[in-house]
Amino acid sequence: MIAQPAPRIDRFLGARISPLTRRRLLNFRANKRGFWSLWIFLSLFFISLAADIVANDNPILVVFDGAVYTPIFKAYPETAFGGTFETEADYRDPVVANLIDARGWMIWPPVRYNHQTVAWNLPQPAPSPPDAEHWLGTDDQARDVVARLIYGFRISVLFGVALTVISTLIGVTAGAAQGYFGGWLDLLFQRFMEVWSGLPVLFLLIILASVVEPNFWWLLGIMLMFSWMSLVGVVRAEFLRVRNFDYVRAARALGVGDTTIMFRHALPNAMVATLTFLPFVLSGSVTTLTALDFLGFGLPPGSASLGELLAQGKANLQAPWLGLTGFFTIAIMLSLLVFIGEAVRDAFDPRKLFAGEPPPAEDAAGARTEPASEGSQA
Repeated sequence: MIAQPAPRIDRFLGARISPLTRRRLLNFRANKRGFWSLWIFLSLFFISLAADIVANDNPILVVFDGAVYTPIFKAYPETAFGGTFETEADYRDPVVANLIDARGWMIWPPVRYNHQTVAWNLPQPAPSPPDAEHWLGTDDQARDVVARLIYGFRISVLFGVALTVISTLIGVTAGAAQGYFGGWLDLLFQRFMEVWSGLPVLFLLIILASVVEPNFWWLLGIMLMFSWMSLVGVVRAEFLRVRNFDYVRAARALGVGDTTIMFRHALPNAMVATLTFLPFVLSGSVTTLTALDFLGFGLPPGSASLGELLAQGKANLQAPWLGLTGFFTIAIMLSLLVFIGEAVRDAFDPRKLFAGEPPPAEDAAGARTEPASEGSQA
């Protein structure tokens, strides 16, 4: 008797996955544009998360008299390095640098400026053009553009991802409840959304900005009050269609709870339509903060932001590197997000051919025969 080989268990990142999930991953990987866009975007995002290490006006590591110091994580007085003052050491000061070089050494980040460091020794008045020290020049306040670009990219992506995730959870839940239960709940919720969506968001932000100073969490909360409605209509329409299917009626007859039916059985059928809109929601969330900063109603003055960089480019037309840097950064970031979203949408679309399947065969008459779909019978 021939022993049968053990069945293969598919795993992804250490977790067990189903054959359907494996085929979705293969389908996503088959989309080269989306696959490589994901890796490029993740690389840029992780670099921006380490902005304090990549761009900082303090050294990463200082070795002085055999002792190890990490100035990017902890402040040290100048007296720790043989200086005179007990205030925090300024490692860019030639006196402090000479003291450390005489009895130790330092490791600097690739960019020796953070988003608020002012470069005092510029060859010409700010904004100064790109050179060997400032790769993309400086802005109108003599701050390094590369450093502000890295910090601004980080805050823009974090704001967009946070706004997208939270608004998607709220919107999907609201749309699922409307479509599944229907009736008066659906009617009243739709009337509420019509009134709520008619409120002028920009005017509200202008009024509130004159009362309190906006910050990251304040802007996130304000935008979350309105951004959750973008997915409600799509999810509601899918649930209105799915709730009359036979398997939903059978689950109700078996006594399965409404929450389980909604999110375990009905929601997967609405995922394709939902994922179709997610790239646009994420791109809109990223550009929301950029637009508010460009208009002057976003983050506090001095904060690193792509919108603030665009505003400086508009105010300093004689320094085209400011506007061009902001424009190309936003264009590349949004393009990568859209490519990733398209690949995810295609991976979840059951009408797409799965990666690795053979091409359609031709019969004797020369007609092309399509391969069987996922749910077809053999």
